Amino acid sequence: MEIGPPFPAGQPAPLPPAAPARSSPWPVVATVVAGCWTVGFVVVSQLGGWLADQIMLASGLHRVVWLWPATVLFTVLLVGAPALPLALLPRSAAVRATGRAWLAAALGLGALGLLRALPPVHHEAYLAALAATAALAALVLRALARRAAAPHRPAAPTATLLGVAGGLALLLPWVWLGALGGLLETVLAGLAAAALGALAGALLDDAFWSRFAVGEPPRPARLVLVGGLVAGVALLVLAAGVGQSGAQLPLLLTLPPAGFALAALHAAARRPAAATPAAPPGTVPAGPPDTAPADPSGTAPAGPSDTTGSQPGGRAGVRAATRWLVGLAVFGPLAFTDPEEITLVLANTRDVPFWVAAAAGAGLAVAAVLAVAYGVLLARPRSRRPSRRVAGVTAAALLVAVGAVAVGAGQPGLHGERLFVVLREQADLGGVPATAGRAGRDARAGEVYRRLVDTAERTQADLRRDLRRLRLDHTPYYLVNAVEVDGGPAVRAWLSRRPEVARVLVSQRVRPLPAPAGRSRGTAPAPAGPEWNVRMLGADRVWSQLGVDGSGIVVGSSDSGVDGGHPALAAGFRGGDDSWYDPWDGTRSPTDQGGHGTHTVGSAVGRGGIGVAPGAQWVGCVNLDRNLGNPGYYLDCLQFMLAPFPPGGNPFTDGRPARAPEILTNSWGCPPIEGCDPRALRPATAALEAAGILVVAAAGNTGPYCGSIDDPPAPYADVLTVGAVDQRRRVTDFSSRGPVPGAAKPDLVAPGKEVLSAMPGGGYATLGGTSMATPQVAGVVALMWSANPALVGDLPRTRQILRDTATPAEATYASRTETCGGDANITGAGLVDAYAAVRAARG
Repeated sequence: MEIGPPFPAGQPAPLPPAAPARSSPWPVVATVVAGCWTVGFVVVSQLGGWLADQIMLASGLHRVVWLWPATVLFTVLLVGAPALPLALLPRSAAVRATGRAWLAAALGLGALGLLRALPPVHHEAYLAALAATAALAALVLRALARRAAAPHRPAAPTATLLGVAGGLALLLPWVWLGALGGLLETVLAGLAAAALGALAGALLDDAFWSRFAVGEPPRPARLVLVGGLVAGVALLVLAAGVGQSGAQLPLLLTLPPAGFALAALHAAARRPAAATPAAPPGTVPAGPPDTAPADPSGTAPAGPSDTTGSQPGGRAGVRAATRWLVGLAVFGPLAFTDPEEITLVLANTRDVPFWVAAAAGAGLAVAAVLAVAYGVLLARPRSRRPSRRVAGVTAAALLVAVGAVAVGAGQPGLHGERLFVVLREQADLGGVPATAGRAGRDARAGEVYRRLVDTAERTQADLRRDLRRLRLDHTPYYLVNAVEVDGGPAVRAWLSRRPEVARVLVSQRVRPLPAPAGRSRGTAPAPAGPEWNVRMLGADRVWSQLGVDGSGIVVGSSDSGVDGGHPALAAGFRGGDDSWYDPWDGTRSPTDQGGHGTHTVGSAVGRGGIGVAPGAQWVGCVNLDRNLGNPGYYLDCLQFMLAPFPPGGNPFTDGRPARAPEILTNSWGCPPIEGCDPRALRPATAALEAAGILVVAAAGNTGPYCGSIDDPPAPYADVLTVGAVDQRRRVTDFSSRGPVPGAAKPDLVAPGKEVLSAMPGGGYATLGGTSMATPQVAGVVALMWSANPALVGDLPRTRQILRDTATPAEATYASRTETCGGDANITGAGLVDAYAAVRAARG
């Protein structure tokens, strides 16, 4: 054998192959750390921001406008800081794509989250701004993608249909457990959801997924697991900016798992729908090759060309699938919940927060099932892409299921807020004779009722005629010359321009529940004798030594209702066809689900040692069935107390002022979240004062902050406002305090901590709050007027006796410097003394 040179002359021998460069693990480690940090910080910041909102609401503090903008900007900074180096520095294309996706999502969070500076009461304006901002952000991302020469992928119909199916599955729990708001609110929620779906599609575009679909042959498991995880973190960050405070919390659970489903859809879209014959040797496939862009670093090979798909170029894009899946998932909490109702105010029963949590949990389960099912069925190495027919049938079946649930098990219809329209002219009640005694009080009530109705009928005539012409459902009121009407921002603008209208408020309307809240019950036994609070006031001495128990006096309760069958209350119900009114549910006999009203009435007139005036009678009205009312519900009950009417009667024509109770106990307040401004109920309490009806109201439980008596009707001068003390005669920390402009508040204090009273179902329970103190003062007045009927309706003299006979109470302070302008703004005149007050009333 001839031995010669191995290569032709003139050609250099090739260099030996270089050993493959070992990639550093540190970019991957940094990515994992950044991802964990991002998830943890976003979840904590969003939950913390919502809790801060709720604490301020419960504390009676004004809304801090800068809270959410500051939280959002801080989140963008701390999430974007680690994402920025990941987007620029590593050699790995997948790591850079991860950093860019998280950075873009953080910037999106910043743009969307700043919109929470808008007041929650203007939900339509927020949704419109959310839709516009998300659409603009999507356009910006699309423009940047085009400048970066990202490959265009034609839409895959099968993937799109599967995306629609996944979105409908995520929407299903909200259709079942939630309820829609108003028409405009629902339309704007749909537009916002569509814009957010487009933003997610631009964020997780085909260029993003191609960075994780590398290798020869492609590895779907890597695309689904790694790409899905990265996409889930990006969706989590984006979800944090969606919805007003509280509405974003369910999305933090349901959107991230959707990243795995989207990754599986992309993996399936890269595969052929059916086998394609192999090309003859040496031939070139028709059409331009469609390869993933090469990694400039050279460390990650571009994905192989795939020319066997049903679309030109083979690889179909899943941007449309992302839009549908994310958009429908976002539409659920945006449209089927009211962010103002995701509140701790309603969290003590199975109300909106409970059902939102249930829908979020169900959505998380659905998202997890989607991720697993799509991953297993679509990303298996030898699986074929499902046919368009199967995907279409699946989407159609889920669409039918959503419709069936909406009209069946769901809460169909529109349940948006109403508008409370206050007219400029209020009734002139000057000159009503201030006669006392029962007959004098009845005459005053009749004259006040007549003037109020005449004023309302005259001044509302044109407005009510126009509302009927426009077919806008409305409810007129006379105690405050006002009309509550259906309508959104356009109707509000039209009403505000009318010359007879003073102002238009948004009247909160709680959305319906899929199931009634459970009935509150008490587990404590009946007391063996007068309770400690009754003894502290000396009411038991009034019964035994003065022979007065409140007989002949009627106390009216506006609250969650009253259990008329409770052993301590059944005998005290006045009866007749005008002693009970339920504008919430239309019940015809006294009932109570929440228990609050039963407890307060028990403290006023309950028998068996729990009530201050056990011989007095009571009438009731439901104004707060679910602990979130509005001006209309409060006026429904106050009007009924001024002039009771029979079931189905017209308050304007069928009122019976001679049947009005002498004293009203009101353990509620109307804060801005419910639609009240400081003047909303002022004409109502003025009218009741003119009628000789004493209004006793709770100071509120937003202490120990000074100036915390601010929710109507507690701040009004013509209301007897009551704070709370404990068994040591110390003002409780929760008891609200003055000062109040133009009035000295509270007027008095009474026992309000660990008070035992009646609960629905015949039981008893211990509760605390100024709500518990208020009915005891109403009971003391019942004892005074029972002892001396000539005092009935003489409100100035009654108040003076209560102040003059009160005993000292110990003031408490939030700090050494916060004295609230003096102890009188904390304790009022002091602790009410029933025994001394009744003796003074007799004298």
